Amino acid sequence: MKRIHVIVTGRVQGVGFRFFTQQVATEHEITGWVKNLTNGDVEIEAQASSNNLDAFLKKLKKGPGLFASVKDTKIDQVESIENEDSFRILY
Repeated sequence: MKRIHVIVTGRVQGVGFRFFTQQVATEHEITGWVKNLTNGDVEIEAQASSNNLDAFLKKLKKGPGLFASVKDTKIDQVESIENEDSFRILY
């Protein structure tokens, strides 16, 4: 089990990016959270197997559709959290 911290930059707020992230996380059996930052970026912590995280990141880099535009993703590995059982949108 691996956990990553991700900062996504670009046009990623007001375009359904958090909801898209939650959907993709659910598809890939990923736990963690996503939230908007005040500077316009999106912050994510995601935990799963390396293969599932790779598939998740690949879809995140494409974004949810025409209105979103992912410029960059900064990814760091962080400590795993035991007994986490869902992926949430934080406000």
